[in-house]
Amino acid sequence: MINIKEKFFTKQEELFSKHGKQIDSLNFSKEYSFLIEEIIREIAGQNKYNFVVASSGSFSRRELSPYSDIDLIFIAESVSGNEKKIADLVKTFWDNGLEVSHTVRNFTDIPKYLFDDLHTFTQFFETRYLLGLEKIYNKWNEALLKIITDDIRIDLIKRVIDEFSERYKKHGDSPKVLEPNVKLSAGGLRDLQAVEWMHIFRNKALLNKQEETTQIEAFIKILREQSTVSSEEAMRLLGSYKLLLTVRNLLHLNSKQRTDRFEFSDQIRIAKIFGFDEEHLADFMKIYFRAAITINRFSKTMIKQYNDEILATLPDSLAIVLDDDFELKGKIISQRNNSELTLSDILRAYYYRGLYTARFDKTLRSYIIEKMEGSDDFSWHEGESSVFFREILKLPKNVGATLASMNELGVLGALIPEFKDLNGFLQHGVYHCYTADEHTIVAIQNIENLANQSSQLGRIFYRASEKEMLFLGLMFHDIAKPINISGHEIIGAEMASSIMNKLGYSETEIDLVSFLVKNHLVMEQTAFRRNLNDPETLNNFSSLINSIEDLELLYLLTYADLSAVNPAVWTNWKSELLSELYRKTRAMLEDKISGEELLHSSTYIIPKEISKHSKKISDAHVKDHIESIDDVAYSHNFSPEEIAIHVEEINKGNSLSVVFKELNGFTNITVITKDFPSLLSKICGVLAINDVNIHDAKIFTRKEGIVIDTFNVTDFRTQIKIDEERFKIIEIDLDRAVNGILPLGKEVASLKSKWWRIESKIFKKTGQIKVAFEHHEKYTIIDVHSPDRLGFLYHVTTKMNELGLNIYFAKIATQGDLIVDAFYVLGRNNKKISPNDYEFIKSELTEAIIKIL
Repeated sequence: MINIKEKFFTKQEELFSKHGKQIDSLNFSKEYSFLIEEIIREIAGQNKYNFVVASSGSFSRRELSPYSDIDLIFIAESVSGNEKKIADLVKTFWDNGLEVSHTVRNFTDIPKYLFDDLHTFTQFFETRYLLGLEKIYNKWNEALLKIITDDIRIDLIKRVIDEFSERYKKHGDSPKVLEPNVKLSAGGLRDLQAVEWMHIFRNKALLNKQEETTQIEAFIKILREQSTVSSEEAMRLLGSYKLLLTVRNLLHLNSKQRTDRFEFSDQIRIAKIFGFDEEHLADFMKIYFRAAITINRFSKTMIKQYNDEILATLPDSLAIVLDDDFELKGKIISQRNNSELTLSDILRAYYYRGLYTARFDKTLRSYIIEKMEGSDDFSWHEGESSVFFREILKLPKNVGATLASMNELGVLGALIPEFKDLNGFLQHGVYHCYTADEHTIVAIQNIENLANQSSQLGRIFYRASEKEMLFLGLMFHDIAKPINISGHEIIGAEMASSIMNKLGYSETEIDLVSFLVKNHLVMEQTAFRRNLNDPETLNNFSSLINSIEDLELLYLLTYADLSAVNPAVWTNWKSELLSELYRKTRAMLEDKISGEELLHSSTYIIPKEISKHSKKISDAHVKDHIESIDDVAYSHNFSPEEIAIHVEEINKGNSLSVVFKELNGFTNITVITKDFPSLLSKICGVLAINDVNIHDAKIFTRKEGIVIDTFNVTDFRTQIKIDEERFKIIEIDLDRAVNGILPLGKEVASLKSKWWRIESKIFKKTGQIKVAFEHHEKYTIIDVHSPDRLGFLYHVTTKMNELGLNIYFAKIATQGDLIVDAFYVLGRNNKKISPNDYEFIKSELTEAIIKIL
């Protein structure tokens, strides 16, 4: 027995070692499956059994990955009397190094699992005989096929189709997510395996013929023989499946465990095996995404075919003739003849598709795929192609869905070659979760979804007269990223102008889209990084906007862009900031006033409107308080009730007051105390050690030195509001820190050991640190760009305090695992920083950040 175990481990190690250096996945999986089959038979020897031992799952498909489960199914007419033999055999397998997973089945399990568990039931159809009574195995397969009546066949296919949707909800519904599950995401291995199941149920025929090949090879051979796919598509499918299986096998070998999530770090390692260094990782991932798209596209085609077979077919007499080339039957568009279609004809078909909320039949869909795959040379067909493309963008609905299908089948890249370069283009980090082309399509779909909403954005979209220009702005907003991410908005505006000129748009239309593309980052950067109660900020932003219509289109585009990068990016906090900037800029444009005039017009405070909220303060108290704060932003940031609380707390004369308030999406913490140089860094440190994530900080100082610092925060782990039970602990820690009792440096340092697992998972980037200075009439603005880390704000504000910088306003914008902090500061003499000191401050801050990365 020891010899068998040693033999298995030796051969297993040889296989694993060989495959780690070369990438023929199907050969590896077959060899590994053969090895295990050989060892199983050798262990069983000449023993006779009254049951069957069969492989199942990826083992039976001969597509076994290095650390996949070795699934065995024991089939017996009666389990009774065979329990000990089965248990002994399983134990012997384990004793010899085969860590098998096994199930024991009898014939009553077939009807049981047919209705109770689809996943288990499908496994019954993917088995391979290994040893035991072969007549039981044959009888088992006969019973499986016999139970599939016409009604059950239809039900099973429907359930498999439903399983696609359920799986996509958990693992991603796009084949272009940046860190996919190689097996279960859209475009993963399971897509094609599920098509195999539908084929088995539809045809009542097993794919496993006990041949010495993988199931995928056998399946594609059948598809080709039945003319379900062309020889070219058969090659694409097999090559795509082989690539994904190779990636899965290498994931297992790299991690020495079963894993299917293709994370960024794994992508770098595996790309090198394929000959791509880190600098060319994007090129490798384009190959991966193309394979995933091929699999996903085919699975969708087959789902449509099986759905069409299940549904009652409408008679030809009910077909609506759309034109000489196309007809509509129900919700299915088909070609009326076999004539060659031009790109213009295909775009016309897509126009009908969007207009009637229809889809293409399998023949037309497959024709378009082959047409797009077979050529990279498409003429513009001058007028007609652009005419129907423009009509698609003018559709009252389904613009996003139509463009998504055009992109999926390659039509969008054929029409606009520049868009093809976005396909599979990726940026890593938590911030982005889609490739650039998928992000663009999702953005357009998200903006269309506003049509059904009564929100501010929904109302703006409803009344927008230039929706076509908005869609074009979204199509082109990232068009230049493959050329250069830095400055892509500038290059993109030029590219948009060139493309639209070819498409026949007017100069006015081109100028509007170029404006949107060029400025698509400005509204976000202003709202999230600048003080919206600063007149200079408002003046600078409004100076870019020519009209209220332009403002509203830019607002819509900014929302669409942010909502499409990652579901977690669009938050209530960001929504409110963008809305605030929109409202203030709109008021300035409508009334033709400056930022100063806007802010001063709404800052007049009537003391009694504040004092009425507290019996402990008077009008005089309020008047003195307001006059002691030389910052018009104060009254914009706080409600009359909040200002009344501030006055009341200050009048108490306590050394520290802390006020908590629940807001939409976050908790507001206001700290009132006597100012001293390191106060802000101490507050940031206390919040850090209490697992609190700061989103923005505003500092207001009275003339006698009392400060009112306010922070919008969330919980570090959950990214939701702080639990009220934690308020008291935070307040106690703030009091200890302000009074110099709490050793903050030591406490913050301990965060690393406390959260090292989460930090290494969330904060993956090791990217660039950038410190930039911006001129402001009253302050120096310091922008700090860096990979995020726990306690980041504490360390940066501590260093700023050491440098003698006084912070008057801070805005913290996180982009997944990146952080962009903006600080409005003055030097020791309460004057703006001299440009001569910029380089020294930049060097000191950069060095401090490097230490915590």
